[in-house]
Amino acid sequence: MTIDHASHSARPCLSQSRPSRLALPTLLLGGFITVFDLFVVNVAIPPMQADLGAGFAEIGLVVAGYALAFGVLLIAGGRLGDRYGRRRLYAAGMVGFALTSFLCGIAPDAASLIVARGLQGATAAILFPQVYALLRVMYDAAGRRRAFGLLGITLGLAAIAGQVLGGVLIEGDVLGLGWRMIFLVNLPVGLAAAVLARSLPESRAAGALGVDWAGTCLATAGLLLLLFPLLEGPARGWPLWTWACMAASVVVLTVFMLWECHVTQRGGDPAVDLGLFRNRDFSAGSVVVLLIYSTSTSLFLCFSLLIQSGLGLTPFEAGLVFAPASGGFVVASWAAPKIQARLGPLGIAGGMLVYAAGLAALIVMTSGLGDRSGLSSVLPAFILVGVGQGLSMTPLLNLVIGMVDERHAGMAAGGVATLQQVGGAFGVSIVGIFFVGLLGPDAGDGAAQVSRHAAAFSGAMIYNLVAVTVSAGLIAWAALKHSKTSAERTA
Repeated sequence: MTIDHASHSARPCLSQSRPSRLALPTLLLGGFITVFDLFVVNVAIPPMQADLGAGFAEIGLVVAGYALAFGVLLIAGGRLGDRYGRRRLYAAGMVGFALTSFLCGIAPDAASLIVARGLQGATAAILFPQVYALLRVMYDAAGRRRAFGLLGITLGLAAIAGQVLGGVLIEGDVLGLGWRMIFLVNLPVGLAAAVLARSLPESRAAGALGVDWAGTCLATAGLLLLLFPLLEGPARGWPLWTWACMAASVVVLTVFMLWECHVTQRGGDPAVDLGLFRNRDFSAGSVVVLLIYSTSTSLFLCFSLLIQSGLGLTPFEAGLVFAPASGGFVVASWAAPKIQARLGPLGIAGGMLVYAAGLAALIVMTSGLGDRSGLSSVLPAFILVGVGQGLSMTPLLNLVIGMVDERHAGMAAGGVATLQQVGGAFGVSIVGIFFVGLLGPDAGDGAAQVSRHAAAFSGAMIYNLVAVTVSAGLIAWAALKHSKTSAERTA
């Protein structure tokens, strides 16, 4: 949500003509709608399960499928805009997003919803890079600072609105559509934004990189072969086909890496420049990005199941519980650059420790939940989690991208953006193994239902706590190592 992965490839426009007054609101709407749909699903998960008869694996694929398609195709989406026109790709992406949202809203079963969410994530990957690229080419330095500041506020508000407004739409049960309205509302909004795209200037990048479709397809296939069995395995008792799929994923991802090396050697444009990972700092930073972002989506998914399926909160009530944590994230994200400017990477490590402290408190507090009356005691820990995420996640991305040479920054930014989303999908799969295993096939009802969900949540969050703590240790170790090296050079 926070990375400007297009910022290093898009160049300021040489034209002195002023953009239309509608241009900025149109681009902000594009950013809002894609992030809104990342978060709105959090409050719709239990209603979806009840309506479609879906288990954790199917709901996990609804969440992870969007993130995976979004992440894997982000680089391709940015390059397509550079080559064929960013306004054109923005409009096409917005129309596609509206239509795939409609498919989500009319999905008759879980399988159809999973496919539609994957397509929705793919169209978001076409749309979202154009927002960043067009903001950079439309304005001068002062205008860009203002525009990106407004974009940051917009994305933060989208995260909060996705949960609160999503709850309102579901409980309002407009036309008897229930949870389906959170997707159907995108149809008129998306089509209106596509029409407003006429207000945007067209721009392309000279010498734009080509799209490595073969590499993109191999990466997608390899990750699906890994994530699908991880989600389905716990509920099905890990049959032979789950192990066969995971073995096949190793083979396919190996072929992907060999293909990327081949494309690089022949002078083509690989989806990912594997040479970047020869930089040890960047490699370690990429692992941290994967780890830290694997904790966020899985946390919201499992917490939603706890407070709605376990404690019986309505979607609107759940949205009100989520909103303070999102607010803490937004406020901390604004403060994070100043903290990092003073403390450097150690400030990021400190933010991760705040995040870890919030998770530890959340684990302790939820493990003893007996009914919804105890939820108020959990909220401070949940807000602390949001603050810790804002202090660490937002500046981490710029830190990792800054570990490579400026000429490689565009490719590094695209890779890091992909790792954000893939990490989210991976986290849902891993945490799901623990959550489903602890919850069991029958969660019971009444007090037993609450205790089983509380135990499943607190047990599953141990993975998140370990991942965040390890990430903090890696960042602190790298910071101290560089400080020692700099001191030795100075001496």
